Amino acid sequence: MKVTIVGCSGSYPGPDSPASCYLLETDGFRMLLDLGSGSLGALQRHVGIYDVDAICLSHLHADHCLDICGYHVARTYGPGAPYPLVPVYAPADAPRRLGAAYGMPDEPGLETAFEFRTLTPGVYEIGPFTLTAGLVNHPVEAYGFRVANGTRSVAYSGDTGETDELVKLAAGADLLLCEASFVEGPDLPTGLHLTGRQAAEHAAKADVGQLVLTHLVPWNDRATVLEEACGGGYGGPVELARSGVVYDLS
Repeated sequence: MKVTIVGCSGSYPGPDSPASCYLLETDGFRMLLDLGSGSLGALQRHVGIYDVDAICLSHLHADHCLDICGYHVARTYGPGAPYPLVPVYAPADAPRRLGAAYGMPDEPGLETAFEFRTLTPGVYEIGPFTLTAGLVNHPVEAYGFRVANGTRSVAYSGDTGETDELVKLAAGADLLLCEASFVEGPDLPTGLHLTGRQAAEHAAKADVGQLVLTHLVPWNDRATVLEEACGGGYGGPVELARSGVVYDLS
């Protein structure tokens, strides 16, 4: 399994990265975890725009899903259209919400490019991948994912506050892509995001092979996020996500 960080900026695109998007590849099958603001452009550095086989949206905040609108244009009006429908696993309201963001009528909507499949907690067979979705701790319906292929696995927190569900999803994973949106401070809101320290605590409980801190908000100092994570009790390798970096889990 190959994992490419397409976008890792939190809340909005930063100067060095678009918002959340992760490309997973195995046996010629290409799946995206999220397609956030600005990520469609950077995605084309790594894969042909028409070569995506499936998309999983962790939740419906713009920094995780909004570039579905631009992707609809490419797949509906590109020179080889019509292209095969891409399955999109997402919370139930995704077709209406994303259609409204695009500004189109309800019918036929985005279904000219995508086949929306409603996410609920559970296990999904998507091409060669087994994806497990679990509800995490965020103000809207939001999912964390575990993606496995044979003996290799990667876990993705999506957006979450502290939650045992993330530990369950990540248990024994080779790689944990974990959000670290907050830096330590007084009166941080609960049920919203994690600090670097909290991300590392979840990684330690899950006994993952490697921790990559992502959803890095541009106004935070990245060195501080990493320093706080290194004090979180996790003994494995820790690094900050960077757009364009590839992790080979073969």
